[in-house]
Amino acid sequence: MKVLEPGKIVCVGRNYAAHARELGNEVPQRPMLFFKPISSVIGPGDAIILPRVSSQVEYEAEIGVVIGTRAKRVSAAHALEHVRGFVCANDVTCRDLQKPDGQWGRAKGFDTFCPLGPEVVSGLDCTTLEIIGRVNGEVRQRAPVSDMIFSIPVLIEYISAIMTLEPGDVILTGTPEGVGRLHAGDVVEVEIPGVGTLSNPVREDDA
Repeated sequence: MKVLEPGKIVCVGRNYAAHARELGNEVPQRPMLFFKPISSVIGPGDAIILPRVSSQVEYEAEIGVVIGTRAKRVSAAHALEHVRGFVCANDVTCRDLQKPDGQWGRAKGFDTFCPLGPEVVSGLDCTTLEIIGRVNGEVRQRAPVSDMIFSIPVLIEYISAIMTLEPGDVILTGTPEGVGRLHAGDVVEVEIPGVGTLSNPVREDDA
């Protein structure tokens, strides 16, 4: 069951320096933004479907920020006043489509490519959050929020200067190093201590 049905999903690329380096990319000088379609959202326990056109689908464990009140040109100092809470997110990506396309809409936009859950939790100190990614119980990613290049308040300031953030919108804040390939039969988990664990099975497209 879907936990959220956001109006838009704004994603931040390469927001952890170690992840940028593991993919051979330079560390960005400003936040890199892209979108995932609403049709990519699934909830806890729903299956991530591997598209037939890709042979390299990868997980990306992320901290999701859920907007609570309308945010337009807000400062970093007041950004958290507009946050409803935090949610576990997985920015599933076809890595073999991402590079040749040049832009990321296709690689990250397939149905089921944005698991969110298990719930939205408020009242947390965003400076102490941690993101953990597991595949079949094995920890593959782990990083504190302090490893981000651009903090959550800075991201909200930057994004809200470009587009108005509406209640229910979700910001995916980037993934740390340790991304890797998913295979049919895997179970991928994203945990944020204090928020919970989002778990999704992986299966082939049998449509």
